[in-house]
Amino acid sequence: MKPKISDVAKAAGVSPTTVSRVMNKRGYISEETRQKVYDAMKKLNYIPNDLARSLYNKRSNLIGLIVPTTANPFYGELTARIEHFCALAGLKVLLCNSLHNAEKEAHYWEMLRRNQVDGVIVCTYNRGLIDVSEQMPTVAFDHYLSSGIPVISSDNYAGGELAAATLIEAGCKSIVHINGPAELETPANLRRSGYEAVMQRYGLPAMTYEIRSVLSQAEAEAAICTLFDQQPQMDGVFASDDSIALKVIQEARRRNKRVPEDVKVIGYDGTEFVRQHVPELTTIKQPMITMAETAVQILIQQIEQPDKALEKEYVHSIELVRGNSV
Repeated sequence: MKPKISDVAKAAGVSPTTVSRVMNKRGYISEETRQKVYDAMKKLNYIPNDLARSLYNKRSNLIGLIVPTTANPFYGELTARIEHFCALAGLKVLLCNSLHNAEKEAHYWEMLRRNQVDGVIVCTYNRGLIDVSEQMPTVAFDHYLSSGIPVISSDNYAGGELAAATLIEAGCKSIVHINGPAELETPANLRRSGYEAVMQRYGLPAMTYEIRSVLSQAEAEAAICTLFDQQPQMDGVFASDDSIALKVIQEARRRNKRVPEDVKVIGYDGTEFVRQHVPELTTIKQPMITMAETAVQILIQQIEQPDKALEKEYVHSIELVRGNSV
């Protein structure tokens, strides 16, 4: 039979109310009394009921995290970083891996509401997912969900500028930028704007190529194959993420094109996985650790200080990580 709070109180020689105050860290309790309660809990193998404690505290200490896919190195690393900073803050994470399915994301959102999470960090392209009238503390990662939800992003415009300028300085004249659908309302579209501004500045044609679903491996590979067929003269590629950049390098080599002699390639993200396993890729690195920490901090701020005004967007600086693909 599972021990009850009354059993702990009896073993510690205190009242059940005192045991509850110790577990919920409420009110003044002497260190001697606190230790008696902890010793009794250990002796009886008493495990606190988190659900009951959440009802008492009006906090679940649960955070929802919705990502398109943890199979992608960027989202996989982001998930690990967010979980780390949540753990430091005493929060648990409910991970929702949506595979970029709008219906699945809607089900996850409802599930998180039913579980009464304290807040949600969302990485989704589906703006209709969030009902802002619900007033649940929410942070968006690199996506615009509504005017009232703060966004965490890197300096995408500066990243686009830096990538284009680096390729031009390396001697490229025919540079293609590969990006996602332009109609998506996401800060990542600013990478395209930065690229186009630099191309115009140097008097070079800005050529952009859209991949409708960058999360589909087969679709991305087919699209890159078509790009090489349509632009045989291109000598530089700026890909909006490292996974696409690596597929470009793979296709170039399949066609007996040398990288970087014939085609120079720059990616975007600079995850730890890519830098460790494919150090030859030149990429624009997002400060993943800092961005994840900011996301958790801003979410906690919303939870604990709901009336405090927040910035609409929290932009973090990028840097160029040089490999030998340029």
